[in-house]
Amino acid sequence: MLDVIASPVLAPGEADWVLSETVNAFRDHVNPGFLEYRKTAGHGSYDAAVEWSDAGPNTFRDVRGREYLDCLGGFGIFNVGHRHPKVVKAVQDQLARQPLHSQDLLDPLRAMLAKILAMISPGDLQYAFFCNSGTEAVEGALKLARAYDPGKPTIVCATKGFHGKSYGALATTAKGAFRKPFGPMLPGFRHIAFDDLDALEKMMEACKLTGEDVGAVLLEPIQGEGGVNVPTPGYLTGVRTLCDRYGALLILDEVQTGMGRTGKMFACEHENVVPDIMCLAKALGGGVMPIGAVLANERVFSTLFANPFLHTTTFGGNPLACAAAIATIDVLLEERLPERAAEMGALMLAGMREAALGHEDKIVDVRGQGLLMAIEFATNEIGFKVSKYLFEHGILVAGTLINAQTVRVEPPLTIEAHQARRVIETLAAALASLPRLRVA
Repeated sequence: MLDVIASPVLAPGEADWVLSETVNAFRDHVNPGFLEYRKTAGHGSYDAAVEWSDAGPNTFRDVRGREYLDCLGGFGIFNVGHRHPKVVKAVQDQLARQPLHSQDLLDPLRAMLAKILAMISPGDLQYAFFCNSGTEAVEGALKLARAYDPGKPTIVCATKGFHGKSYGALATTAKGAFRKPFGPMLPGFRHIAFDDLDALEKMMEACKLTGEDVGAVLLEPIQGEGGVNVPTPGYLTGVRTLCDRYGALLILDEVQTGMGRTGKMFACEHENVVPDIMCLAKALGGGVMPIGAVLANERVFSTLFANPFLHTTTFGGNPLACAAAIATIDVLLEERLPERAAEMGALMLAGMREAALGHEDKIVDVRGQGLLMAIEFATNEIGFKVSKYLFEHGILVAGTLINAQTVRVEPPLTIEAHQARRVIETLAAALASLPRLRVA
């Protein structure tokens, strides 16, 4: 396998071997459930399901060398594109010097990345704790909120929200299919409808009256896995006002919406809302290294000053990950990728909405902000057929979680205009290929 890893291109015989071994090992040693799930994107076989290499900023190849336009973006990790040279170089340079630190001495990259995040993040967010994923970032945020005010144990989240699958994060996530097998959940979490200020205020008032005061409200500025649900303008501002009124912290999960995805560096900046705690991950590592972060203002983060070992991690904030993140932020700023996301997102949304005209029997909605977009279909089956058509024509999209009724379109922020037009044209062809449904 080391010889295969060292091969930039596979010969036909090697490709057959990798394909066979991958399928067999998933069946026997990873999880056979993934085989059925993944092969549905291909041509009725496993051939197209085995990914092999990047093929440019916005494309990748399967094991047989077929090229695909990436409109999934690794669920939002490839904001600066695949293998951006500046990010790869930063990691390679750090790897040549020191891949991991001793854990006991002060490591400069973690310090510098924390300072950079404080410089670019909204408002008074000042301190950073680094981890390895979005789920870990949410776990850290929950612990920080609970430690800040133990007398206010209740944390309010939103239905259709997704924040991860470890026990703390799962308690905040609102998808029953992921929660039921592992119940009971951790106590102290409540859920209300997203984009409903009245429901949030009633919940906070009820909790106050029963002595279970709300200590924090955790939300995604735009719900990603829940279906790319964009709230009504003014919603986040209203949530901030309610949190201030009831003395609750506002935690924003910007794991998927952050790092330029929605047309601003952080989605909360569309309404100039400053959270008390913010979670980052996914694109923070530039699609090269995994890294997550919990940002907080000094008032909240000072809870950890007396004992910084209350919440720690071995690999969080390691030098390779920090090098990738520093380079990623540099690329986002230098190439003005948040602005590009706004421009290309407007182009793609308009084009996909035009492609949907005349197909109201199949499409319920086309929505999004920046390059976080989704198409909601009338049924899961229609969404699957459209996704399959796109894949067979060299474009990767995916449903939200395990459902294809709402299909996300989330390309790298580096997508080119001609590639965007190709997506729109192929979507139009996919819709035209489907029989018209009877509408009552």
